Amino acid sequence: MNRILSIELRRSAALGSALVLFVTGVVLLALDGTVFTTGWMQLAMTQRLYLAVLWPLALAAGAWQAGRERRSKVAELFASTPRPRTHRALPTLIAMAVAVVCGYLAMGIAGGLRIIGTAEYLPVAAFAVTAVGALALIAAVWLGLAIGRLLPWLVTAPALGIAGMGLLLLIPAATRPHGWLALTFSPIHEMNLPGAYTTVPGRASVAQALWLAALAVTAVMLLASSGWRTRVAALLPVALGAALAITVMPHQNRLVTDAIDPVARELVCTEDKPRVCVSRVHSGLLPEVTAPAREGLAALAKLPDAPTMVHEDTTTYVPESYPPWRTDVVLLSVEVGDDGHIADRTDVRVEVAAGAFASPPRCENVVDMADRIAAAHWLIGREPAAASKSFALADSERAVELWNDLRQLPGREAEARVLALRQAAVNCTAGNGLFSGSTP
Repeated sequence: MNRILSIELRRSAALGSALVLFVTGVVLLALDGTVFTTGWMQLAMTQRLYLAVLWPLALAAGAWQAGRERRSKVAELFASTPRPRTHRALPTLIAMAVAVVCGYLAMGIAGGLRIIGTAEYLPVAAFAVTAVGALALIAAVWLGLAIGRLLPWLVTAPALGIAGMGLLLLIPAATRPHGWLALTFSPIHEMNLPGAYTTVPGRASVAQALWLAALAVTAVMLLASSGWRTRVAALLPVALGAALAITVMPHQNRLVTDAIDPVARELVCTEDKPRVCVSRVHSGLLPEVTAPAREGLAALAKLPDAPTMVHEDTTTYVPESYPPWRTDVVLLSVEVGDDGHIADRTDVRVEVAAGAFASPPRCENVVDMADRIAAAHWLIGREPAAASKSFALADSERAVELWNDLRQLPGREAEARVLALRQAAVNCTAGNGLFSGSTP
């Protein structure tokens, strides 16, 4: 069997299929690296999203492989052998399954090389998400083999690839408003743009696995069928799998979109003071954040009762959740670049200083961002940049004007205004600008 499988791997479309999936996947990952560089769960979910392209390719690869005997004009010869069709098809099934899984995993490894030095949090759920993606490709390539055998035409493979992509894209519309149904039957649904703390509930992965496994069994039965009765019977596993998947899947729309991993949000802090903390999913970036964050705290030390700690801002808006509000803590938003490292380390110090002028959640009267930037740079003793990646262009330009005005004031008056701005932010009593409502 091993020798037969080895021959099948070399002479079938298996190696070509693995290469096509790998190259396509790597290209897709390269086009938008910032989607998955936050961590391993984000990489696993991004791979699942790209099944929108990879799944139809696997479907077409299976259909193309199924027409090999017909293209070689040996179909009648093989059909006359006494060996059951299942025995003859088994090496091909295994070879194609191994190929698509290897291509998919190699794609993930290529993406993982960009974050292996910074992504330290690896949840078990990421393995489940990846396993379901691999199972989806096995089901696709086996289904392609079955359909290619039933429809042994040259046009079958490309037509099946186009139809597969259309099917994946149409499932959400076809199941609306029951989004949980789309999540059950589509391996790509709700996998787009995963946040730093996003996860996929275990029940969702189990339900998807049940459906895809049933689809794979149906494909094998169709491939081995010799008459219409067997083909009708092949529909039983997929019907049973659909029923089980629907039963297991929580009937909740936006199940993955609203799911948050509490462990990923837990804070990991430096042992020494001043304390700097980031979420567990960003724990590999703590050394990069610590030094500039402490520089920002040092600048804030000029203020009475200044913040003495920096915590990552773990706010989520879907679902809405805020970290505990403390006046001695500055909340810092950690942004990851396409290389897995902090997007712009030079702005961390400014963001920490500006964070001292942020207001509690749901505060209506908040300090204008331009005022926050100007006050932060006055404390740091540096002119604001007219264009910054961390702030909107209009706010940065306005901050330059405010900083110049603030710098022209006597030292005590400028300090009083900055202190008043801090108090207004904390008490939700901010006015319309640095030189109006915040003036003592």
